Amino acid sequence: MPTSGIFNGTNLIVKVDGTAIGHTTSCSLSLSLDMADATTKDSAGWSEGIPAVKSGEISFDGLVDYSDGTNAIELADLLIARTEVTAVFGTATTGDSIYTASGYITSLEQTADMEASVSYSGTITLTGAITKSANA
Repeated sequence: MPTSGIFNGTNLIVKVDGTAIGHTTSCSLSLSLDMADATTKDSAGWSEGIPAVKSGEISFDGLVDYSDGTNAIELADLLIARTEVTAVFGTATTGDSIYTASGYITSLEQTADMEASVSYSGTITLTGAITKSANA
């Protein structure tokens, strides 16, 4: 049954090639639409635009656990090898909307402060069509 009402952010996950990125503490999906200039002399001094290129990005933060199915080391290997991945943003709940797209890991950072948990953060830049579907 799909999630209804306001829900806990813990339920949102990011998957890379079918496996959830381990121990994430936050994630976000950013979609954008560029506008092409369509201003002419007939625009009476007003800027006009038309919708143009769409793009998207998934960002995530987490705690490092090298035993996770998809962990910081594996994500770094994907970045270094320039490997295209399939990224999914959504919940694990059947019937909920999920967003799926191909993309590349374009940034990954691991941080190790003294006497603190080792953390990581990264970005997947999406390429091509982003599709919305119901989680099966």
